[in-house]
Amino acid sequence: MPAQILPVLLLLLITVPLMELWVLIQVGSELGAGLTVALVLLTAVAGVALIRRQGLDVLINARLRLMEGVPPTLELVEGLVLAVCGLCLLVPGFLTDLVGFLGLIPTLRRRLIWRLIAGLPGPPVAGGRRPTIIEGTARGEDDPAGRP
Repeated sequence: MPAQILPVLLLLLITVPLMELWVLIQVGSELGAGLTVALVLLTAVAGVALIRRQGLDVLINARLRLMEGVPPTLELVEGLVLAVCGLCLLVPGFLTDLVGFLGLIPTLRRRLIWRLIAGLPGPPVAGGRRPTIIEGTARGEDDPAGRP
């Protein structure tokens, strides 16, 4: 799998800066160089502030899940996505800023995470199907309310 990712990363490392440069030139020709640089700096500062706030929220949620004895899997993936979004916001350019700000919208971020998770192969099971999980509560035989 890493051999498949390398060409994609190489393509991104070449095309993204070229697209960013083209957009910066277009915006700069309309607004002027000073205002364009100010906008790039403003989006970076605003993005870092938002990433910091949401990162703290994710950290608090992860800690609460740990205290409940539940692994904070979603929170860890959210933290990773927020780190990537923060990197996108720090890279000068409007296209990467757009990607970074879209990742700051919690609903979009969680949808992206669930789509990524759904695309991952599940554990191997007999017959090639994933098991059906049915949640419920158990009750003791002696007490219908479930008390020991």
